Amino acid sequence: MINRVEKLSLLSEMIAFAQSDDQIRSIEYKFLYSIAKQLDISKDDFDYLFDHPVTYIHLKSHSERIVQFHRLVLLMNLDHEISNKELVKVHNFGLRMGLGHESINRVLDLMESFPNKMVPPDFLIDIFKVQYN
Repeated sequence: MINRVEKLSLLSEMIAFAQSDDQIRSIEYKFLYSIAKQLDISKDDFDYLFDHPVTYIHLKSHSERIVQFHRLVLLMNLDHEISNKELVKVHNFGLRMGLGHESINRVLDLMESFPNKMVPPDFLIDIFKVQYN
């Protein structure tokens, strides 16, 4: 399991991603806050991250990195408006996490074929398993 600093880093990364289009919509805020609750981060600490981001910490666990990438893809798709800037940014986040270029591209291509562009977790895991083996 990841520690508190890693959890804050994950949330900070997601907040930065959501802010890439210069505004955070209500649906994005609610999604981010639901992730904070899952990670046992208080509302005060969560809100603090918006003005005081935590430095990125590379997760050691490959599965935790896949989960984080999935969260970012879900976040990107919440408003049903995906810009090229967001695609590049989520791709770069995936690379920075140490995920494979081909697997990231496959996920981003595949998401078009799912309702609301939401890639189910089992598909995502299978894609990254191929890369990891």
